[in-house]
Amino acid sequence: MKLNKLQAFYILIKIYNFLYIIFFTRRCRFFLQKIARFNIGKNSSIQAVRFFSFGKLKIGFNTIINSGCYIDNRRNISIGNNVVIAHDTKIYTLGHDINDLNFVTKGAPVIIEDYVIIFSNVLIMPGVTIKMGAVVLPGSVISKDVAEMNVVGGNPGKFIKMREKLHTSKRVVNYWFSI
Repeated sequence: MKLNKLQAFYILIKIYNFLYIIFFTRRCRFFLQKIARFNIGKNSSIQAVRFFSFGKLKIGFNTIINSGCYIDNRRNISIGNNVVIAHDTKIYTLGHDINDLNFVTKGAPVIIEDYVIIFSNVLIMPGVTIKMGAVVLPGSVISKDVAEMNVVGGNPGKFIKMREKLHTSKRVVNYWFSI
């Protein structure tokens, strides 16, 4: 069986993700983030997550992404400052055109603005923008943009209420492990 370029790339990503998980110190992960050409702001912490590509990921300062998340950065993902993304959240930027006979891929970047809180087990679909200060409740499926300071939840994600204030005094703690 001949190894094609795409399969070789997938193997490389698998090795990278494995190394990212086992090298749990901040210094080791910083080194791996630089190798992958990720643009990560000061005091941000990315725990044991699964990346889908190299590059195409920009994260602001003082942001935390907890373990178990899928970061599908095959198209661009931009995450702002002071963002909290809880465990097992999946951010997708690419899928397939179900109406195309060849099932071709299609996708769009995902933008998560400043001061957003995304609770656990959220699914964010390609092309979504989550505006400043929005909150996404656990288990939600977000397939459309979320307006500023909105609290959304459910499948599909629907408006629940307005957020009262931002968490401007949040401090990121860089743990070696998280649950």
